[in-house]
Amino acid sequence: MIAVKRITTFLATLRWGDWSLISLYVSLISGVVVGIHYSPAEPYYSASALDILVPYGSFFRSLHFYSSQFFFLFGVAHFLAVFNKSQSYSSKAYIYLIICFPCILMLLFTGYVLRADATGYSAGMIAEHILEAIPLFGPALNNILFSISTHGMDRVYLHHVISFDLLFLFLAWDHLRRYRVMLTDHLLFISLLLLFSLLVAAPIDPDQLGLLYITGPWFFLGLQELLRYLSPFVAGVLVPASLVTALVFLRQNHRWYRALLIFLCCWLGCYLILTMLALTAHG
Repeated sequence: MIAVKRITTFLATLRWGDWSLISLYVSLISGVVVGIHYSPAEPYYSASALDILVPYGSFFRSLHFYSSQFFFLFGVAHFLAVFNKSQSYSSKAYIYLIICFPCILMLLFTGYVLRADATGYSAGMIAEHILEAIPLFGPALNNILFSISTHGMDRVYLHHVISFDLLFLFLAWDHLRRYRVMLTDHLLFISLLLLFSLLVAAPIDPDQLGLLYITGPWFFLGLQELLRYLSPFVAGVLVPASLVTALVFLRQNHRWYRALLIFLCCWLGCYLILTMLALTAHG
């Protein structure tokens, strides 16, 4: 128990928030470079041509991809490290920060879809299927967010580069404007991020015929596996919504705090199991 407490204390001292914010900056800058050469009319060709035809295109695509992933992961770690401090936030500020996480996931998800390779296109089709399963306003919501079947990548691209960015900025602005980070204090981290992106190419699936199962984005593997057992509305809407709702009400002064904490641990544990099943059964 003492060893676990020491490890937890050490992890809490790491500068997760700084690394997350730097990753965001890098993601935005590299995203501009990638976006200049991306065409929603020819999504797969423009994404794959970036690696071949554009000088340092593969590096910038990898840099954008990995910095975006690290932004989310370090952001989650930062939230866990400062959870006790976040309890002093107003209800409005706390809810805004919680909603930031699904907003970031949508940014990551639309980035996967925009590749338009086997993974991206299939992920987009699954998202359409889930949205259309929502009673009453599902088709209208899909028409606003994705509508890949009829409008290609146009709306996905719009939301990736404008809508979700503005939503995230609105939700996190009060937090971001008070959070300062000096890039010169993190030259080692920036160097490692650049080196990693240089050595490890961002994934893009070549055209393959006869694929029976396509693995989706890593953060939706559990959801993808759950879709095999439950209806799209339950697996794709109610189950994720239950996690966000529990996080919104996870305040230490809430009378159901302990029950919510147990629910979150069970939810995350089950999702991890589903993710491992997806990886082992179809890896």
